[in-house]
Amino acid sequence: MNPKQTQAVLSLPGPKRYDHFIKVVADRGKAWGLYEDGWALASNSELLHVFPLWPASEYAEIAAIGEWSSYKPREICIEDLLEQLIPSLRETGTIVGVFPTPEDKGVLPSLDVFERDLRNELSEFES
Repeated sequence: MNPKQTQAVLSLPGPKRYDHFIKVVADRGKAWGLYEDGWALASNSELLHVFPLWPASEYAEIAAIGEWSSYKPREICIEDLLEQLIPSLRETGTIVGVFPTPEDKGVLPSLDVFERDLRNELSEFES
């Protein structure tokens, strides 16, 4: 990705970045998180744990600032995301934060909506 493209996507409003995330992750078969002796987590205004996800390592790297400055992007394959991570997040009451940026917390869909949107997009690629 070139820097101009990256900046253009980063400047999109949250819902547009969410749509971009769903399309790219379904197409490439992977998402990205930040990892260092465990996955990076944030919290929202209700003090729920938030698991941040990005559609490419470049975006995760840009978000690796502040308390996450020592974290590195780590790939999560789509199968692991759907079959392991989402069920695990449900068990712990953790939500996903889709495509946060240094200026925006990202979109916080319910796990049901997130999983449905991702599976719907994947079915488009299979047809």
